[in-house]
Amino acid sequence: MVLFGLIMIGLILFLYFKNMYSRRQLKKNAVPTDYQVLLQEHVRYYQQLPPAEKTRFEAMVQRFLRRTHIEGVGVIVEPLDRVLVAASAIIPIFGFKDWEYFNLTNVILYPDTFDSTYQYEGNNRNILGMVGTGPLNGQMILSRSALREGFANVTDKNNTAIHEFVHLLDKTDGLIDGMPTKLMEHSYSIPWMKLVHQTIQEISAGHTDINPYAAFNEAEFFAVISEYFFERPDLLAEKHPELYEMLTKIFRQDPGKMGTEQ
Repeated sequence: MVLFGLIMIGLILFLYFKNMYSRRQLKKNAVPTDYQVLLQEHVRYYQQLPPAEKTRFEAMVQRFLRRTHIEGVGVIVEPLDRVLVAASAIIPIFGFKDWEYFNLTNVILYPDTFDSTYQYEGNNRNILGMVGTGPLNGQMILSRSALREGFANVTDKNNTAIHEFVHLLDKTDGLIDGMPTKLMEHSYSIPWMKLVHQTIQEISAGHTDINPYAAFNEAEFFAVISEYFFERPDLLAEKHPELYEMLTKIFRQDPGKMGTEQ
């Protein structure tokens, strides 16, 4: 019995240290060795940062990748995918010090669109990204093709991954409702919602260039207009100055000026 007990203790310790080693290896390999090159080649937001801010962005990317598991379903996760997921996470929170996505543990990449039952094959596949709820709480599902397209096309106003990470930010107060109270000073709440409802009416009437999906509800409006804010800040500032000004306050950054400050 004593021998059996010692064997069991030895086995438990072996499995424990093996698990610890595996976790360390995962963390070690989570950050691609050429992540800085990939950022410079594929992420315009990063390209426009001054050197000191690039260093801060890189540190935030490393921290995110070491804390968040990224896996593929039906697709092999490549270094570029890891870097783009991390960049999508960091861009909306870059104006905040020491912000962490405590409500995210895992990002799952699918090859392309998927349906409401998380299937990526068959018909009725029209979802590009989703923040998990219920049993999938703490999970995010993204189409890899949409992830890459969001950074490859620098002239549109769309970025699916940024859209989903903005939903996560919105969710930090417990609700995805378009009112990011953890980000927004209380005095901005009423002006923000007034501006949201006014713009939704304009979208519904066809009097704006904002993606019509933004009119679905306040939560989608916030995510869609945030994509516009980070993808085409110059155009948003020109066509929707009130929205742009409000978003600079919410995100505590002014991406429209980034390219002119170096």
